[in-house]
Amino acid sequence: MNLLAYTLKRLLLMVPTLFGVLLLTFAVVQFVPGGPVEQYLAEAKAGASVGAEGGLSYRGAQGVDPKRLEQAKALYGFDKPAPERFWQMLKQFAHFDLGTSFFQNRKVSELIWEKLPVSMSLGLWTFFISYGIAVPLGIAKAVRAGTRFDLVTSTLVLVGFAIPGFVLGVALLVVFGGQLQWFPLRGLTSSDWESLSWGARIVDYLWHIAMPVTAMVMSSFATITILTKNSFLEEIRKQYVLTARAKGLPERMVLWKHVMRNALIPIVTGFPAAFIGAFFTGSLLIETQFSLDGLGLLSYESVIRRDYPVVMGTLYLFTLIGLVTKLVSDLCYAWVDPRVTFE
Repeated sequence: MNLLAYTLKRLLLMVPTLFGVLLLTFAVVQFVPGGPVEQYLAEAKAGASVGAEGGLSYRGAQGVDPKRLEQAKALYGFDKPAPERFWQMLKQFAHFDLGTSFFQNRKVSELIWEKLPVSMSLGLWTFFISYGIAVPLGIAKAVRAGTRFDLVTSTLVLVGFAIPGFVLGVALLVVFGGQLQWFPLRGLTSSDWESLSWGARIVDYLWHIAMPVTAMVMSSFATITILTKNSFLEEIRKQYVLTARAKGLPERMVLWKHVMRNALIPIVTGFPAAFIGAFFTGSLLIETQFSLDGLGLLSYESVIRRDYPVVMGTLYLFTLIGLVTKLVSDLCYAWVDPRVTFE
């Protein structure tokens, strides 16, 4: 099977995969209580006046006016059977129309675009710091395997990996944000950011982003470090390395010209998924702790409020991006390692 045939096959397999994910989620949503209409009923009972054309008026023991109830169902599309609503949603998604939020009355694509910069800031910084430090550290640990340096760094890495990001975030907020007051407790920028010079804006941004990024880096940092170390150790022990050393090649040339090329294959093939994922990283707990209005918080609030267009729209977009990124990662694996075939 050549590259083109393999790519076409994977693209065709994405269709049933994406369809299955959407169908399963849509079916689960139908059985979840507390939908938009139910929430409006609760508000009407509480004396609220919400909805279109006068809203849902609650009439005591008589309940909600049936006409108003039908209007509310029609407003959110619940006057149609579930299969028809699912089919209509698929037709919208086929034209990359993610729908309109029930409660914010805005396009889902606009909401994602609005929240994206916050999640991009967290994700890209986490990506570059994790790979920029973890890969050289993993190489150093492999070269010095069994030494005190390897033991000490392994202990620190594993301790950092064992601490959940949200727990570390709480500790950073308490110590550096509360007691020492070295860093701000919330937000991505200061309230007077617009009035600052460009240099001051950069400093202010880095000042705000330091603690949340530190909290997010730990787990991925430890994983990449150990993966790099183990990959290098596996290559160092192979026969071709012994042969290169027997020929009298300098150790530096053996490591950087021969071992590096093969040892970094598992790391390099993970770049596309990690880099694309960095644009859409949404850490709910970290964003909530540091009051950052990103994709993680948007997804959580849409689930809590039963804002189904946001739930299904973001699910469709992120699933599609994930499938495409996985394909790119597999193609990169074959590109960097000629021994891999598409059979």
